[in-house]
Amino acid sequence: MDVVEVVVAHSERATLRVGDVFLKVDADHARIDVEVEAMALVPVPTPEVLWRRPPVLAIAAVPGTALGRLGQPSTASPAAWAAAGAAVRQLHEAPLPPWPGRRRRGPDELAAELDGECELLVANGVLPADLVTRNRQVAEAAIRAWTPVFAHGDLQAEHVFVDGDEVTGIIDWSEAGRGDALFDLATLTLGHEEHLGDVIAGYGTDVDLDVIRAWWSLRSLLGVRWLVEHGFDPSAPGCEVDVLRSRM
Repeated sequence: MDVVEVVVAHSERATLRVGDVFLKVDADHARIDVEVEAMALVPVPTPEVLWRRPPVLAIAAVPGTALGRLGQPSTASPAAWAAAGAAVRQLHEAPLPPWPGRRRRGPDELAAELDGECELLVANGVLPADLVTRNRQVAEAAIRAWTPVFAHGDLQAEHVFVDGDEVTGIIDWSEAGRGDALFDLATLTLGHEEHLGDVIAGYGTDVDLDVIRAWWSLRSLLGVRWLVEHGFDPSAPGCEVDVLRSRM
C-alpha cells in the first residue's frame, strides 16, 4: 500500500506524494493557475497534469532524480548540469507568457525591498551586520534593468530532474512569468557554485557572472527570514547563510 509522504508543508502551501502522484494544496488559486498554464506553454519537459480541483492540483511524478539539493553535494554529472543549462536556454527563448510574473519586479522596487529586509535582519539579530552589509554590496550588481524572458522564477536544482545526462522534467512552475534570465541561472546554481561553469556551457551564451553571484546574495538575503519563520533552517551546512558567508 502506498503511504502519504509530506514533501513540503508550511502555512502557504503543502505538497504530498502518494505513489507516483503529487498533490499540491495551495490556498492561493492564482499560483495554481500560473503553474498549469506555464506547464502548457513551455518547450521543456514538465509533469503531466492529472486533475485539478481547487485548491488541489494532482500531477504525475517525473522520471529520474533531482539534479541537486541545497546543502548537499550533487551526484549528477557535469553533462547533466550542462543539459540543465541547455533546457533553461530553451525556456528563455520561448515567447513571453501573457502574465507579468509574481516574483521579480523592477530595480527600484527590488532595491527598496532588499534595503528593508537588510534592516530587519540586523535589527532583529537574525544575521551579523557585517555579513548583511557585505552581501548588500555584492547584491547591487543584480539591481539593474533587464530584458524579460520566460522565466521559471524558482528554478532550484531540486526542481530539475535528470536521468543520466538527460533532463526528464522541470517541476514547480507557480512562480513562472516574465523575469530576469540570470535570476533563473543563479537560482539553479545557488549552493552549487562548482557547477556554474557546466550550466553556462550548456546555456551556450556569455552571461555576466558578477550578476549571477549578486543574485546569490540577493536571493539569500531576501529568503533567510522567511525560511526561519516557516520552519526551515537557512543556517544548515551549505544553505543560504553559508552562501552569504562565501561572499565575505
